[in-house]
Amino acid sequence: MNGETVTVRRFLPASREEVFDAWLDAEGMREWMRPGSVSDCAVTLEPYLGGHFSIVMSSPHGEIVNRGEILALERPSKLQFSWVSSRWNNQETLVTLELRQAGAECELILTHERFPSECSPNQLLSGWDEMLRKLSGRFGSASQS
Repeated sequence: MNGETVTVRRFLPASREEVFDAWLDAEGMREWMRPGSVSDCAVTLEPYLGGHFSIVMSSPHGEIVNRGEILALERPSKLQFSWVSSRWNNQETLVTLELRQAGAECELILTHERFPSECSPNQLLSGWDEMLRKLSGRFGSASQS
C-alpha cells in the first residue's frame, strides 16, 4: 500500500509493562486519547490478538470514528494495530508501538504508516504527540526527544 509515514518518539516515566497496559485499557484511553478540540472520547476495546477496537472522538467540529484490529500483541515490547478513520474516508492505515526500557523510563516509538498523502503529516504528528503527552501525565512528568 502507498501512503505516508510519521514517527513520534517519547520517553514516559513508567515501565514498559505499564505503558503497554495503558494502550489496552479502554477506560483510561478515554482520558488521554483526546487530541486538539476533542472533548469526549468513547472507547470499546477487545484487548487480545485479533481483537477489535472503536474510538469515537467528539469535538465541536463533529465526530471522528476510528476503528481497527490488533495485529501484534507482544507484551511488553510491541503493539501493532490497523487504524481506519472516518477522517480519511475509512482508508486502512497501520500503527506500530515499540516499547524499550531506558532506565526508569519507557521509550515509546509510535510509527503511523500508510496514511493518505493528502493528509498533513504535521497535523498527524501533532495529534499523536498531544495524546502521548496526556498519556505521560498519567504516570508523572516526562521528557521528549
